[in-house]
Amino acid sequence: MSAGEARILTTHVGSLVRPPGFAMQLRERQAGRLADADYEKALRSAVQQVVQEQVEAGVDVVSDGEYGKMLGWEQYALERMEGFGPRQELQMHTGGSAMFSDMQQFPDFYEEYWKHQELSEGIYPCIGPIRYTGHNALQRDIETLKEAMKRAGAKHGFLPVAAPASAFALSPNAYYKTDEEYVFAGAEALREEYLAIVNAGLYVQVDDAHLPFMYDRIVPPGTDEDFRRWAQVRIDALNHALRGIPEDRVRYHICWGSWNGPHCCDVPLGSMAGLILQVHSGAYAIESANARHEHEWKVWKTAKLPSHRKLIPGVVSHQTNVVEHPELVAERLIRFAGVVGRENLMAGTDCGFAQGPFVQRVHPSIQWAKLRSLAEGARLASRELWP
Repeated sequence: MSAGEARILTTHVGSLVRPPGFAMQLRERQAGRLADADYEKALRSAVQQVVQEQVEAGVDVVSDGEYGKMLGWEQYALERMEGFGPRQELQMHTGGSAMFSDMQQFPDFYEEYWKHQELSEGIYPCIGPIRYTGHNALQRDIETLKEAMKRAGAKHGFLPVAAPASAFALSPNAYYKTDEEYVFAGAEALREEYLAIVNAGLYVQVDDAHLPFMYDRIVPPGTDEDFRRWAQVRIDALNHALRGIPEDRVRYHICWGSWNGPHCCDVPLGSMAGLILQVHSGAYAIESANARHEHEWKVWKTAKLPSHRKLIPGVVSHQTNVVEHPELVAERLIRFAGVVGRENLMAGTDCGFAQGPFVQRVHPSIQWAKLRSLAEGARLASRELWP
């Protein structure tokens, strides 16, 4: 992607805050009060705007902001498949079915926090054979992004797609005989998105926040070995879905969940690196800027990045409205370059600035300030790394 470029290219994780007018149209769409033609027109206009703003902010590899996804960043995929039952509510509060260790440690915080999060996720049990049916929606997303890129003069674009570990993490299996059979069936369906995006000349980004986050839901009472068995099946399924796709067209993203909470129970990156590096991907986009994980840049001193792959560390955080100084961004990039090499580095964000259509992690104007700081920091670092 950066061959021949004597500088660090910039990108982000994909999901961007929906503008107020477009968010209102999405609510009308959900309520059944916005016709298909009007929705498609609104979507094209919003994507053209967000791609233009990315280019103006200095982002080299742009996305559609995930504007075409009505559910959360991972469960949108279930709307594009057969085999899943009606929605059941996901109880994201203390004592609920989604309780995890961080919530047990800070129940008073989470009891207040979840009240203000308009999450789209729910529980959709798998009740039949999984089959991909979202070809029209996917083709629309591809064409909308490519048209917007052409208008804005963007050379590189990517579309995020959920990984098997994340797309089905909240969907209990009530049909397949084994967990492995279930996950591989889902991976085969997701492969249709991976292939179509790459065949359209775009990069595919595989999002997998649930892979590290699930550690906090398994351990305790389960063991490290229990988690690794669960995770290995899903890494193998992802590689099965990516078979034959050129690695240099694939990006793999992990974080520990985009919510801005304590994260005291996150599994260390060092414990995950071996799993991550198994993924057949040309680049790894990994949360690296926030106060809980910034120190883990040192992991890459021992977990050696293969020479033909790139690292896209988050050098600005999505979890705070504080805008990182460009010199801090440059400092972080130079530090990573010293470990993995300047040619193997891109500048990214920790996670998406919006978890779904109605959940924003920072104010929209601050989102753009952060991306401008990302671009300026990459320029500063590049001048030092290519003197």
